[in-house]
Amino acid sequence: MGRSAVNGQLDLLLLASLGVGEAHGYALIARIHERSGSGFELQEGSVYPALHRLEAEGWAASRWGEDDAARRRVYRLTSTGRAELERRTQEWRGFASAMGRVLGAAQ
Repeated sequence: MGRSAVNGQLDLLLLASLGVGEAHGYALIARIHERSGSGFELQEGSVYPALHRLEAEGWAASRWGEDDAARRRVYRLTSTGRAELERRTQEWRGFASAMGRVLGAAQ
């Protein structure tokens, strides 16, 4: 999938990944890469600003954590973030369904 398509859905991808459990940025990148069947290769330069944006919106919270003697920012989904994840998931499913109908009619 093209980089612009992924960037357009980056917040949703991060919210969904945080919905699985808390993680630091690198782990979120790896989680999304794995869960997408290697379809999404996110860059740190886009993920960290997006995580800061999710925090500013109140959808994610972070804390300093220790992992293998490295101090890292660990992110988790807030209750507001869980509600936003549900809202965006429903919106995405509606979009994908409508797109599927349009594409199916074109064949």
